[in-house]
Amino acid sequence: MSLPHTERHPTSSGPSHAGPEHRYHASLAWTGARDGATTSYQSYSREYEFWCGDKPHVRGSSDPHFRGDPTLYNPEELLVVALSSCHLLSYLADCARAGIHVIAYDDEASGTMAMRDGKLRFVDVLLRPRVTVARGTDLERAHALHESAHDACFIAASVNFPVRCEGRVTEERWNG
Repeated sequence: MSLPHTERHPTSSGPSHAGPEHRYHASLAWTGARDGATTSYQSYSREYEFWCGDKPHVRGSSDPHFRGDPTLYNPEELLVVALSSCHLLSYLADCARAGIHVIAYDDEASGTMAMRDGKLRFVDVLLRPRVTVARGTDLERAHALHESAHDACFIAASVNFPVRCEGRVTEERWNG
């Protein structure tokens, strides 16, 4: 395993305010090889592990539709998680900057894959964040920040399909 590695390089083009490049490294190993070689499509294991630096290893497989292990994460789920968590982190940052106190946040995100131009691909991801904010918060402003969070999300800006957000914001309840 290698140590966490972050490289920063000045951007070679674009506006000077663009800032440094950020590079991310991941390691992946096909652990299914222990069950045998790829002698036929039906017989080989789809199991793998991935990790980043010294972070814990995560086991994955292909989607069960593609003969994967349904108890393990698959790449399609991880893409939906990446979009959901990027929106969360962008939204929390925007709220903190705007003085909006978020008390709770959860999301039930879903992605849809379909055949397009002869290829199976993602055609849509829907985020459904449910946000609870402190009493007295401007709910319209808190709701509007979902749009700026979407615009700031690096992952959403990197995909070639729509990422929609149906956010709901409520005020914390009085437990007096």
